Amino acid sequence: MSQTTGTQTEGDALPVKVYWQPGCSSCLKTKEFLLEHGIPFVSVNVIEDEEGFKELEALGVRLVPIVAKGDKWANGAVFRDVAKVAGFDYDGHKMLSPEDMKDKVLQNLDAAGRYLAQIPEARLDELLPGRPRSYRQLVYHVFNIADVFLNRVENDAPYTYDALKSILPGTMKSKQDLLDYGANTRTRFAAWWDRDGKTTDFKQPGKVYYGEVTLHEVLERTGWHTGQHTRQIILMLREKLGIEPNGPLTDADFAGLPIPKNVWDNERSFDEASFAGPAETRAAE
Repeated sequence: MSQTTGTQTEGDALPVKVYWQPGCSSCLKTKEFLLEHGIPFVSVNVIEDEEGFKELEALGVRLVPIVAKGDKWANGAVFRDVAKVAGFDYDGHKMLSPEDMKDKVLQNLDAAGRYLAQIPEARLDELLPGRPRSYRQLVYHVFNIADVFLNRVENDAPYTYDALKSILPGTMKSKQDLLDYGANTRTRFAAWWDRDGKTTDFKQPGKVYYGEVTLHEVLERTGWHTGQHTRQIILMLREKLGIEPNGPLTDADFAGLPIPKNVWDNERSFDEASFAGPAETRAAE
């Protein structure tokens, strides 16, 4: 069921709505952004709310997070656009330098690889709470975020929504296959920076599916997006597998990145049972 989060202003004919799903880092960040600016909104979990998903389709979109007011909507990944839809001014925030962001990405890839090595292979396909995403898919997603960025900057490949879905290639069957993918992505990212990254114009258009942003903003998103999901892997290791992470990252390691306050969600608990439905995503992140 949908719920209203915040304090609804009297006389608002068109409420702000946020369409989201559990475990989605961008969804959580979007909800927190609106709450930080005192904007009440109707919260719609599209995994559980069939009508909410139909409302998304009526807007012509099949992805989350989406912030809508009437027939106006914005992808939650671009806060400038979210603020326009919600009706308030937003001047942005100070970003780390590209070099510092590069270091954060490498840190996150290294950590995700360490944690993956600790997950028993027999448990990789268990599902997360309230979300049809497995532990295997979660770790893959961290590596894939960086891979999609690299494909954009190295090959000018389209940075699409579908490219970021947590769908492993058919050839990636074993835990070792996934470890190799992560290690290769990490090596490739470091090599790209040493070869081209230092001289890249990060003011150029990002050319991504979610809105008009600079490449600097895309790199920042790569840093905090991989970081947030790495935090979720740490949580999953501790709370679901009873394993202490090897070299757990802390808040200090993410300093300077616009990381969400919550690790899993601000409305749903990570303590609930694993997702019980089919392991398919209807709207991905």
